[in-house]
Parts: sequence; structure tokens; C-alpha cells
Amino acid sequence: MDYAAAVRWQVGPFLHRADPAVFLDGRPGLRPVVVLPGIWESWRFLLPLIRRLHDAGHPVHAVTALRGNGATVDASADLVAGYLADHALRDVLIVAHSKGGLIGKALMLRGDSGPRITRMLAVSTPFSGSAYARWLLLPALRAFSPNDPTTRRLLAETRVDARITSVWAAFDPHIPGGSRLVGGTNLEVDDGGHFRVLRNPEVLAAIDRFAAEG
Repeated sequence: MDYAAAVRWQVGPFLHRADPAVFLDGRPGLRPVVVLPGIWESWRFLLPLIRRLHDAGHPVHAVTALRGNGATVDASADLVAGYLADHALRDVLIVAHSKGGLIGKALMLRGDSGPRITRMLAVSTPFSGSAYARWLLLPALRAFSPNDPTTRRLLAETRVDARITSVWAAFDPHIPGGSRLVGGTNLEVDDGGHFRVLRNPEVLAAIDRFAAEG
């Protein structure tokens, strides 16, 4: 069910030909939101969340330069940092899925992009890595091993954790240890899935609160 949902949400939005530029306007006074998808997910994978946040009045930014988000965490963070600077974005909220949360934390720790970001909510992010990753053949997936240097570096840097909300399903087939971030705000929902949880009502309510509280 989880993988079926992932395929449906990855392919379906392409049929709508949504233009990310239509989500850039928002009500005065509401913080801009930058959405960061997971590995091999385009920005369109998060289109339902983008529309939800935009309907609430937020200007929502999708970083199309990430394409399918297959680069390393640090290379992806370089692209997003450039986007934040090019668009002069400040007081930014980040809403991320999976690998996107690692990219978001990397951005929060940087001297150039960190001051531009206020808070982040990350869904299904392997902040402590995944025990399964070390057995995977593809280097892009092995990078999520608990022993990966980038994973270890980001986990050791705790100075931004208090500004991060981590949300995950009680059963995540990709992250058996869960996504708890010590020092952050943590929410485990009674559901299963790495992808399906993005449509869970409790998760959507948490995203709504996060955006409203700013």
C-alpha cells in the first residue's frame, strides 16, 4: 500500500502540469514556505501539501533545480541555499519529506542559509539514519546509513534541533528506528508507511499548526 501510494503520488501530479510559479503569492504577513521532497521525488510529489499551504495563504516555493533529488545532501543544500539567496527569502518555514529533512537541517546549520530559516517540520526523515541503508546496493541509498559521515555530522550538530519538528509513522518500512530527534519537537502518529503518512489527518493537522504558528 505504501509503495502503491508513492507511485500514484509521483506520477499523478505530472498529469496536471502544475506551474510552481502560481504558488508564489500569499497573504501579507505570512511566512514563505519552502518544500523539500525526499530522494527521487520531484517537487510535484508534495503538490497536495503545496496546495494546502498555499490555500492557507502562504507563499510556497518549490526548488525545481533539485529535479529528482538524487544528489547528495550537501549538493542539494547548495542548490537550495542559492535559491533562498536569489529570491531574497527570509523568515522561511521548511516543510520536508524524508531526505528533504536532512537537506533542511544542513541548510539551517550553514552560515549563509541558516539565518534565513525560522523553523522546519520534517516528515519521515532518517535523522539517525536507517539500519537498512547499509545493506543497499545504490550509493544514494547507502548514504542514509547511521555510519555515513554526513548522517553522523548532521546528528552531532544539535544547535538547531529545538527549531525542528519531526513527524513519523509508528511503522515506517524504510526507517525501522523511527525519526525521533532528541532536542526537537517529536510526533509519532499511529499509522504505517513512509509515504502514506503524508496524507494522514494527524500529520496534515500538524502541518497546519506548524504553518499557522510560524
